[in-house]
Amino acid sequence: MTVVDPETQAGWVPEAAEDEADEEMPLSLRLSIADTLTLGNATCGFMAVYFTTTGILIPYVQGSTESGMARHSAATAVILMLCAAVFDLFDGLVARKLRSSPMGAELDNLSDLISFGLAPAYFVLVYGMVADDAHQRVAAVGAIVVLLAVVLRLARFSCVTVKDGTFQGMPSPFGALTVVSIVLLELPFVATLLAIIGTAWLMVSRVEYPKPRGPLAVAMLAWIVAAMGLLAAWAFEAPGGQLLLQTGCALQLVLGAVIPLFATARRVNNFRDNRREARATQLP
Repeated sequence: MTVVDPETQAGWVPEAAEDEADEEMPLSLRLSIADTLTLGNATCGFMAVYFTTTGILIPYVQGSTESGMARHSAATAVILMLCAAVFDLFDGLVARKLRSSPMGAELDNLSDLISFGLAPAYFVLVYGMVADDAHQRVAAVGAIVVLLAVVLRLARFSCVTVKDGTFQGMPSPFGALTVVSIVLLELPFVATLLAIIGTAWLMVSRVEYPKPRGPLAVAMLAWIVAAMGLLAAWAFEAPGGQLLLQTGCALQLVLGAVIPLFATARRVNNFRDNRREARATQLP
């Protein structure tokens, strides 16, 4: 029964009825623990853009010669992308163990677009503005290619079903980290641009990548933590920090190139095995 307060003339519902109304809230309006982690992913991506702007781009435009601030801001931006990758890793694990709201898949795609599409593309764009041998407009094209590759990859992921345990194309978190690794290596501009475009192609390719589950998830988390340590050493100019960072970035590129080769070799071997089995069944 609804009771009316004589002073306010407003109706109020007994406590039991309020509990029932809360229980009847549509599932689409409730955020699960996995969704909260996904929102942390989006927040990290946005803050990566913030630090790239305030610590690298704005000082450059103002003519600042303080390189330490740019170094710290670049390291912070990349560390935030790494944190976004950690959130992205754990929101999937939590969703499988507990539950995810009906918004989970959409939230995941939108957050990935910010952290692994916009943030690395913007990082490439700012690199094209501040690097000595870079060309701003050409770098802008490279940034657009990265952004569109992530958009296409996420859209395809939503509507294409692949076999369990694999991704089709380089996962966007791995692709984003590879792109920023290419920039941090400080290669010649043409080589940097070609490597970035190659990474973007891998993201939209049909090359199979394993999903980070079990031991692979642990290895990926360990690699992310190690990368954060390398970035911190570089930012604070620790002895050998520059060399350690370049080694880590080079290893990221090697992994990006080697994993597709293993995947391709596995597909070729599976194809050969299937042909042998087919021939064996045809023999009298």
